[in-house]
Amino acid sequence: MADLYPSITQTAVLATALKVLLWPAYKSTDFEVHRNWLAITNSLPVKDWYYETTSEWTLDYPPFFAYFEWLLSQAAYYVDPAMLKIENLQYQNWQTVYFQRSTVMATDLMLAFALYKHVQASPTALQKNSHAVAISILLSPALLIIDHIHFQYNGFLYGILILSMVSARKQSTMLLGGLLFAALLCFKHIYLYLAPAYFMYLLRAYCLSQKSMFRIRFGNCVKLASGLVSIFGAAFGPFWYLAQEDQVLSRLFPFSRGLCHAYWAPNVWAMYSFTDRVLIYVAPKVGLPVDQAALNSVTRGLVGDSSFAVLPNISPKTTFLLTLFFQTLCLVKLFFQPTWETFVGAVTLCGYASFLFGWHVHEKAILLVIIPFSLLALKDRRYLSAFRPLAVAGHVSLFPLLFTAAEFPVKAVYTVFWLILFLLVFDRLAPVSSRPRVFLLDRFSLLYITVSIPLVIYCSLIHQLSFGPKYEFLPLMFTSSYSAIGVVGSWIGFSVVYFTL
Repeated sequence: MADLYPSITQTAVLATALKVLLWPAYKSTDFEVHRNWLAITNSLPVKDWYYETTSEWTLDYPPFFAYFEWLLSQAAYYVDPAMLKIENLQYQNWQTVYFQRSTVMATDLMLAFALYKHVQASPTALQKNSHAVAISILLSPALLIIDHIHFQYNGFLYGILILSMVSARKQSTMLLGGLLFAALLCFKHIYLYLAPAYFMYLLRAYCLSQKSMFRIRFGNCVKLASGLVSIFGAAFGPFWYLAQEDQVLSRLFPFSRGLCHAYWAPNVWAMYSFTDRVLIYVAPKVGLPVDQAALNSVTRGLVGDSSFAVLPNISPKTTFLLTLFFQTLCLVKLFFQPTWETFVGAVTLCGYASFLFGWHVHEKAILLVIIPFSLLALKDRRYLSAFRPLAVAGHVSLFPLLFTAAEFPVKAVYTVFWLILFLLVFDRLAPVSSRPRVFLLDRFSLLYITVSIPLVIYCSLIHQLSFGPKYEFLPLMFTSSYSAIGVVGSWIGFSVVYFTL
């Protein structure tokens, strides 16, 4: 790995320097969310953590993340004890801002370490490609926008995810991979969407004999079960002992929220919502009924509000069944072909299914697809053709998270530079596939990327200059719908590649 340049360490230092410059940048309500969690875990006994309601931003992550916030609060006390007072809502002096920003940067070390291990674990002939992928993830515009401007800790968590997938590559460390993923679930429960792929892979490749699926490896089953019980016991045990399991679960899974998040995440329901908007104007001319009470529903994009004016409303059960169906398809192949690459492909497709068909999907959840797919993007040119529209759509869909003028050059220039640089590099590195490429997918990728440029210019500049505050939802609708086409197209392309290997 000595001849790989720039090294992951050098890249991490460069990325950190940029992130320091962004400390004064815009920060979302997530900044106050995490400050409040610092205060809750530092000021209150464990028994009160999941009951505290002084702030509307109550603790709704699993216990390991609460313990993580408690650890950070021990250092926060020496920076500014006032940030740890629960009643100090919206407390944002410079010490607090710099402390919280620096903790995100510090925990990014987990991502850098995981990417280093990924390159190290790759076969010698593939290390150059793995290194390029690692650098692209480390410099990801998505992580820069979400973590270091908007404010979250995704780099740390995706570092654990990548490390778990890398560990699952070898039989000797497969148990560690499964236990790392279990720990990840206890940090953030959104990764449950990927759990079916881990379950099937560990069942087939670790718990059952490689020579015969009918021979159970009881020793491995005991080790895996013991590890899982220990991890989940460490996370949820104290709350089970306090008889608070129902309260914790109610915080983790608030099913009262609506189908669509704050604005439409670029998935099937964004396309469904867009179609409903169009049918509102078409319906009277063709005699279709229009629900007048729902006319403003999907335009406002409010949490808990997901009524449609013309098309049938979607229930949580429908989204669950669709997600389960499309996840099951890829799991069948994984069961009969339990290789590491098939496993990463199944993780990716589980991420696709949950993002495209799930209930109340956050736009930031696109990382559940981009990160694992990146590990396969350079397998050959067919994979790269499916990855290109995802890379463009996934990053463009995050632009509305930063709506202030000062951050526009950062998100636009940095993202465009990243896309040009890495898509060109990937195009040179990706080997030719032994199977025929999908002609339409190649043309779709080129056309899709071309359309993204005028779309971003219109939504970010021209619309405001032309209409001012009027029709403020149009740029969001266009961005989400356009991005949804890219994600769906990428999913179809990747599915074709996955099932024809």
